[in-house]
Amino acid sequence: MAGSRAFIDLHVHTSASFDSIASPESVVRAAASRGLTHIAITDHDRIDGAVAAREIARTAAPELTVIVGQEVRTRDGDLIGAFLDRDVPSGLPPAETIADIRAQGGLVGIPHPFDRFRGSLRTDELLAAVAPLVDWVETHNARIMVGRGNEQAVGFARAHALPGVAVSDAHSTMEIGVAYTAVDGDPSTAAGLLVALRNSELVTGRATFFVRAVTPIAKLIQRVRGKGRDRRETAR
Repeated sequence: MAGSRAFIDLHVHTSASFDSIASPESVVRAAASRGLTHIAITDHDRIDGAVAAREIARTAAPELTVIVGQEVRTRDGDLIGAFLDRDVPSGLPPAETIADIRAQGGLVGIPHPFDRFRGSLRTDELLAAVAPLVDWVETHNARIMVGRGNEQAVGFARAHALPGVAVSDAHSTMEIGVAYTAVDGDPSTAAGLLVALRNSELVTGRATFFVRAVTPIAKLIQRVRGKGRDRRETAR
């Protein structure tokens, strides 16, 4: 990193998620080796993988800051929480989910808002209602392979004057670093990230179809391990 330039990915998964087998240690090492300075670990409906990754990074990769986050399944679709101290309950209305994240001093992002193949907020009305309550929109999610979801997200972010970010949404170490956001300043705190996102550069790579094919395998392995969709099932 040159000067105060930081390279951050705000949507990364570890094996704490039901659909990834990438250990927290392997995620930390991959992110550091590819030049990222900050990553938000955002496992589905839990933060223990993120907490483990943060502790690992302190000794194994001190140049990497791990932000504890969560991809929360609300009653109406997914939201991202960052800078969390504890799990955010799943299955709540979006406004209540956001209030819980704010109570922890956290920030809120909208993941893959127009990807209808995943747990995105379901309607334009829901998105419009949530827009004034969040801090950023994923305007480039590297896992959107078909359709115009990213282009629609750009338009949505502009219409609501929200910062856009590029994320890998990595579920494997192969994907880490394929997309990220470059910012000036120090995004290591919630306040610092908000300032940094005012002037950002999006690096917009994409995951390959081969990498996406790993996810069903990861789900099967996690189910065999007894770490399947249990927590997400209870949210429905």
